[in-house]
Amino acid sequence: MAGHSKFKNIMHRKGAQDKKRSSLFAKLSKEVMVAAKMGGPDPSANPRLRAAIATARSNSMPKDNIERAIQKGAGGGDDTDFEEIRYEGYGPGGIAVIVDVLTDNRNRSASDVRSIFSKSGGNLGESGSVSFMFDQVGEIQYPADAADADTMFEAALEAGADDVASSDDGHEILCAADGLHAVAGALEAQFSEASSVKLVWKPQNLVPVDIDKAESVLKLMDTLDDNDDVQNVFANFDIPDDVMERLADG
Repeated sequence: MAGHSKFKNIMHRKGAQDKKRSSLFAKLSKEVMVAAKMGGPDPSANPRLRAAIATARSNSMPKDNIERAIQKGAGGGDDTDFEEIRYEGYGPGGIAVIVDVLTDNRNRSASDVRSIFSKSGGNLGESGSVSFMFDQVGEIQYPADAADADTMFEAALEAGADDVASSDDGHEILCAADGLHAVAGALEAQFSEASSVKLVWKPQNLVPVDIDKAESVLKLMDTLDDNDDVQNVFANFDIPDDVMERLADG
């Protein structure tokens, strides 16, 4: 299990989301609302909104919820101002962690994130303290049945992608951050809408985590993800399969 690997920023994160779907929908709604507020309600003219809608749909968010979030963001009576903040810090075993927050209360979010790091045995750092160990890239995901591996590979490279990884779980396309929406648009024209289009922080190297630290690392990830203001968490840890099996066995 790696902090960043195929199809998941943090692989266990989807399981946590599935158990807390209402919380997930709230976070997705917030992103849709902010995207509509910043760039307008027309997805065809607003790449961020288009990406937010694709992610919401891929997580089975009801159409009515998506449309309601767009209306709120575009001036439908919600005057809440959200601020995007990025926190960086170190977790158990010296792993590096990047936390993206979307909040209407900067002080609350800072206090919450700092407390979560502290209780895990880690510490919150200054801006830039760990991001130099990551590369920000564009990530596009398609389900496995969107195309065979060769077809997706050729189409992605033709569209300007840098790398493609395909497996039974799906296709993950990586590209330069500033080319994300151009690549996604080219692929959408050929394969229809992607299941996810977003910017991610990809670690340059992974830090092995042993059995003594693995449980603490997973708890930190889950606790961060449980926070209502936290939108995304990226980390550079690698928990070997045998360690994950021992944790699962109790």
